[in-house]
Amino acid sequence: MTWSCWTSISRSYVMSSCHTCARRLQQSNLQRLYSVFIRYTPRRPSYLTLKQPEHGIKNHNPFTRSQEEAWRKKNKTVLTYIAATAIGMIGMSYAAVPLYRLYCQATGLGGTAVAGHNVDQVETMEPVKDRIIKVTFNADVHASLQWNFRPQQTEIYVVPGETALAFYKAKNPTDKPVIGISTYNVVPFDAGQYFNKIQCFCFEEQRLNPHEEVDMPVFFYIDPEFAEDPGMARVDTITLSYTFFEAKDGQNLPLPGYN
Repeated sequence: MTWSCWTSISRSYVMSSCHTCARRLQQSNLQRLYSVFIRYTPRRPSYLTLKQPEHGIKNHNPFTRSQEEAWRKKNKTVLTYIAATAIGMIGMSYAAVPLYRLYCQATGLGGTAVAGHNVDQVETMEPVKDRIIKVTFNADVHASLQWNFRPQQTEIYVVPGETALAFYKAKNPTDKPVIGISTYNVVPFDAGQYFNKIQCFCFEEQRLNPHEEVDMPVFFYIDPEFAEDPGMARVDTITLSYTFFEAKDGQNLPLPGYN
């Protein structure tokens, strides 16, 4: 007869197995073997049962109560960081488009005309008379907007360091008020960093009543540094393009330069 308890490594398993072995010896009427077994067993297993495990088993757990509490605190901290990161990523996803648009307006990236201007620079800049640039104008309307939108002039000629004024015309031919909003870009894209708008109707909601028609001005200038950039040496034509969309709640306008 083979008894697994004599070769077991775990003490708790030894005690439970010894108790089982003792019961087998009693049931087999092997009283002499049972007496020897009880005599040489390290601890009497009479108080152990299969339903009542040894109380010393918990002592073999490598994690004490304090260690378990420390692990729980660490897990809570990790979960807090994960939740904060997820919330931050959601917030950044909502802010990405307007932040990118502001960045494009500040740097001219993606063919976006630079927003804002330095009053002192406008007053003191010197026109570069020998560098004539043709500026053409384009107008588009999204399919969802029932407006008539067009530039009042197809092209004008300017020089770097000189202000210029152009006009677009928009009309609402429908029988209901419609609110529109526009985006824009400059082609070639690299010229956008030198195209500065002093006044513009872009990214602002424009409400037109039924059959109303309005003029929309664009006051701009090309930075004199345009003439000093070797990359602009072969650029003689710049196109300013506007696209109008119907303004709706939750609508995301196309990013400048990539629409």
